[in-house]
Amino acid sequence: MAADSFVQAHIDYGAVAPMLIVFGTAMVGILVEAFVPRASRFWVQLPLAIAGMVVSLVVLVTISRGHEVITAGGAVVIDAPALMLQGTVLVLSIIALLAMAEPLGTRSPDAFTQSGASVPGSPAEANAVRLGATSTEIFPLTMFAVGGMMLFPSASNLLVVFIALEVLSLPLYILTGLARRRRLLSQEASMKYFLLGAFSSAFFIFGAALIYGFAGSLDFDAINKAIGTNGGMDGLLAPGVLLVAVGLLFKAGAVPFHSWTPDVYQGAPTPVSGFMAACTKVAAFGALLRIFYVAFESLRWTWQPVLAIVALLTMVIGAVLSVVQTDIKRLLAYSSITHAGFVLVGLIALNTVGISGTLFYLAAYGFSIIAAFALVALVRSGGTEATHLSQWAGLGKTNPLLAGTFSFLLLAFAGIPLTSGFVAKFAIFSAAVGHGATWLAVVGMAMSAVTAFVYVKVIVLMYFSEPAEGTAVVTPSALTGISVAVGTVLTLLLGIIPAPLFEMTQHSTLFLR
Repeated sequence: MAADSFVQAHIDYGAVAPMLIVFGTAMVGILVEAFVPRASRFWVQLPLAIAGMVVSLVVLVTISRGHEVITAGGAVVIDAPALMLQGTVLVLSIIALLAMAEPLGTRSPDAFTQSGASVPGSPAEANAVRLGATSTEIFPLTMFAVGGMMLFPSASNLLVVFIALEVLSLPLYILTGLARRRRLLSQEASMKYFLLGAFSSAFFIFGAALIYGFAGSLDFDAINKAIGTNGGMDGLLAPGVLLVAVGLLFKAGAVPFHSWTPDVYQGAPTPVSGFMAACTKVAAFGALLRIFYVAFESLRWTWQPVLAIVALLTMVIGAVLSVVQTDIKRLLAYSSITHAGFVLVGLIALNTVGISGTLFYLAAYGFSIIAAFALVALVRSGGTEATHLSQWAGLGKTNPLLAGTFSFLLLAFAGIPLTSGFVAKFAIFSAAVGHGATWLAVVGMAMSAVTAFVYVKVIVLMYFSEPAEGTAVVTPSALTGISVAVGTVLTLLLGIIPAPLFEMTQHSTLFLR
């Protein structure tokens, strides 16, 4: 083949620098695992990972904002929505990593003797205070996942989307199985996540192949032009769009592709569950926005009713099944499914108001859910996490600070005024009403009432029941304390002063083509 037949793709390194920094940090983390003595790895890996994400965020804000381009041969787009989503992923990941890096908890005075869990200095107490995932491999794994999450919503080619999907998914499969306690449950969750994730990836790549057969290209803009030229759906395009949507909706945790969510959130280390609930949703919905608003824009009146049905099922099934949950992590998992339905309502609004509301909702929910899972990790019984609801009885009396903070976060999930949840739901449902999908907004408000009942039930259990035997709350390290404090404060501030974030999201609704 002639040498001049190869075209070298130009790469704007200023645009993609944040992703390169994250991936570079991940690879350095692998070298640290290989060559740094085990006793010193934690104190090398944690600053390295935090520094990598902070530098990436600074570069994104200062340099990449001035390089909004289509680069890498049209495979990657750095535009306002991509920058907003990447920044959200980085901020949420920094907060989540602080909770994931919890090395050892410290004993709260009288916490164990009051609850009868153990006596100070006993082996049971030593087990009870050991909280987080201290395996240092979590740091490079998390960095690789974050890099994939940043690439996912900025990809403008179905093959690059698939690569990003795998890069973010493979580390999460491993992270899910790293729980130090209840290892069998954790490893079972990891295996389920891996198998179902492999099936969803297969659906996606098969759908991409069908779309390539239809359009002769995997680039989003070329696909959209081919749809407009050929007059819409045909025998290859229809199943292709469906299969691509299956792969993306699986990552978003939407019904009927949600079955992995409760098992994985329950079995994974609790801070990892918070990381997945927040950051994976941002990446998945970012990719959904770009694919459906750019590649399949000419089909918007065809796919919009289908996604509306998916949103309806996701809200209803997530809310109804959350009522019968007796495990706090599974309860939060079904709550996460319900919130995925709410976000889909904004996505199908087919206007800039819907895009802005979706971006706001993803950020607001991410701050709250990371803090909530970090708090769940602090409640212990018998040397392991106390996740059964009966073990949370009376926490309002034995530990008012944790119970009060967790109650506030639950009220934010319910959409109570003066919380970010209220503002986010108002934005989403307003976009739906403006688009003419008032019925979806009504269903959403009804399901919000159902989930509010679930959250209030937990609050009543904590404040109006006698303390459970054997349950203790350990004092977290400064890392988890910062993570919870930042998530909770931002949940409050976004409910009182949402304008700054709204302005950012409103300026992040134009997709480059």
